[in-house]
Amino acid sequence: MNQCKIILSLSLVLFSSIFYVNTTSAATHTVKTDENIEEIAKRYDTTVEEILELNRIEKASDIVAHLVLRLPEPKPKETPKEQPKNAEAKKETIEDYEVVKTLTVEASAFTAGCSGCSGKTAYGIDLRKNPDIKLIAVDPNMIPLGTKVWVKGYGIAIAGDTGGSIKGGKIDVFMKTKKEAYSWGRKKVEIKILK
Repeated sequence: MNQCKIILSLSLVLFSSIFYVNTTSAATHTVKTDENIEEIAKRYDTTVEEILELNRIEKASDIVAHLVLRLPEPKPKETPKEQPKNAEAKKETIEDYEVVKTLTVEASAFTAGCSGCSGKTAYGIDLRKNPDIKLIAVDPNMIPLGTKVWVKGYGIAIAGDTGGSIKGGKIDVFMKTKKEAYSWGRKKVEIKILK
């Protein structure tokens, strides 16, 4: 008699532990009257086939209201691979744009550290926080602020600043350092207004 009780108790413990593991390790979903299997699969980021296979159901039409479905384990979200620090982002090229107009202008250079400069442009860009940006100062009556401009020898820049002496056919290119600005000097360059 005692042996029977022990076997019965062990069987109950074993059954309970199997049931407990199955109910806690697998998520479930109770099918509502107005739901279909495709909606359920989409909601839980799985496929109809996975749900059918996991629940040993042959056809989607066998899924009816109030049926409790086991759901597959959630898939881990992919984290974007970290780019190597020295890898450069895809650089813009002039081929990415339509050339609206080509001009020859007089170009000088400036830095964010000039005396009396705040480091913020008329377009609202903080040059000290963005030292690698390609930016030019323009006469906004000639080139509207925000326009992309290709400058020969400098690259594609945004028309992002104005200046007291920047009128008509003059531009000022932003350089990270004074040494680069002095090296640029003052010269005639071809520019292309881009769209």
